[in-house]
Amino acid sequence: MAVKLNTSSFLGIEGSIVSVEVDIERGLPSFNIVGLADTSVKESKERVKASIINSGFEFPVKKIVVNLAPADMKKAGSLFDLPIAIGILISTGQIKFYDWEKFLILGELSLSGNLNKVRGVLPITLEGIKNHIKNFIVPLENAEECSSIKGSNCYAFENLKQIVYFIKYRDLLPYKHKKMLSKSSHTSPDFSDVFGQESCKRALEVAAAGNHNIIMVGPPGSGKTMMAKRVPTILPDLSYEKSLEVTKIYSVTGNLSINEGLITKPPFRNPHHTSTTISLVGGGSNLMPGEISLAHNGILFLDEILEFKKNVLEVLRQPLEEKKIIINRASGRVSFPCNFMTIMATNPCPCGNFASKKHCTCTEYERRRYISKLSSPIIDRIDLFTFVNSLDFKDIQNYKKSEFSKLIRERVERARKIQKKRFKNQGIYCNSEMNSILIKEYCKLNKKSTEILEKVYSKYNLTTRAYSKILKISRTIADLDNSACINESHLIEALCYRKFINEDFI
Repeated sequence: MAVKLNTSSFLGIEGSIVSVEVDIERGLPSFNIVGLADTSVKESKERVKASIINSGFEFPVKKIVVNLAPADMKKAGSLFDLPIAIGILISTGQIKFYDWEKFLILGELSLSGNLNKVRGVLPITLEGIKNHIKNFIVPLENAEECSSIKGSNCYAFENLKQIVYFIKYRDLLPYKHKKMLSKSSHTSPDFSDVFGQESCKRALEVAAAGNHNIIMVGPPGSGKTMMAKRVPTILPDLSYEKSLEVTKIYSVTGNLSINEGLITKPPFRNPHHTSTTISLVGGGSNLMPGEISLAHNGILFLDEILEFKKNVLEVLRQPLEEKKIIINRASGRVSFPCNFMTIMATNPCPCGNFASKKHCTCTEYERRRYISKLSSPIIDRIDLFTFVNSLDFKDIQNYKKSEFSKLIRERVERARKIQKKRFKNQGIYCNSEMNSILIKEYCKLNKKSTEILEKVYSKYNLTTRAYSKILKISRTIADLDNSACINESHLIEALCYRKFINEDFI
């Protein structure tokens, strides 16, 4: 009689329930795994055999067939080791597991019988809860990840022998894992550490308040990277729903630290300019998320943006606009979320000294050619442009601590609450996500403001997308000012953020 157990796999960032069926019969000794299993799953035969023997149990010298259902879904990974081993022990009568349907089992076995951490536990737990399975047997290193889901009963173990004892004597042994409250002793950087640059700090505050994309242009050493790394300190913490979205992505990619639960802070990703297209947007043979998805609900910082290959930058067009990336490959089709705030930084010219106190050796043609690496479609998707000036010696010597991140964060949070209330029934959270209908409803201008915007639109040949972004930024500035209406001052400040190198409007 075949033994059946529940486990799970995942495709993209979504879990899928898998049934492990183990059947042992008389015949020539063999061990076969069927059900569209890839190499990593088929290799589990040797791990399962060694772990059972080294844990002090008997491995049957018979014909063993393991079926992973549904058979038409590709299975990959090492998380099937544990349910296969438990299924063999049940089939041989070494243990009895009467209420197996109430449990979902997953884990990788070492040759000694110890359990190793696996990827994708969080989306698998969510899928189990969705299918009315509340009890989860997982490796100890995945305990925090599993127990962070509301309604889950996590049973975490270090080795196979402990699990067997749990199945036999669970009424006597309190094995249920309780979520630990993590205390962070890490000191975050603060905006008060930045010398001067008040105009750039203001631009970053506006960008953070409305989740807008921003580019900082300035000479080397002016503080672009320093300020970008401090933007997470002025962003609100993630809600439970957003935390789940982010943690799912980090779970399937194996980026969660040992004993780390839900990610509650907005992620900050800073890929190097040598990154490939796949590493940035995701894909590959296993259809894994890329940097843009790892930055979901957080920040993607592209330092030295003009050093990235042009074809790599061009793939950002769709994600920046649609907030998701759909990847089609021969192995499947997945959709990854990527609703992030983009911060870009670049030098103004190849030598980096244009518009600074140092002598620029670049010609006008070389400067234009350097900036032209950012195509018009990419520039059109950037909301704010700000120049970062180099500081004088006197500015540094006479420096007084400016606003702390805590104060800026309070203003950003107030603006975000206004937007959350405004878009309560719209399915969005920030001004940057408004479509044309919402812009028309919430970004109304008075007569004088309309005349100003009309002149700018005609003089600088703005695109429709640029026009919409100016209105969105104006709305965000008004929210920071706690104003129900967009005034001329809000619009004029928004127009100032459309300036770029050489005082050109984009």
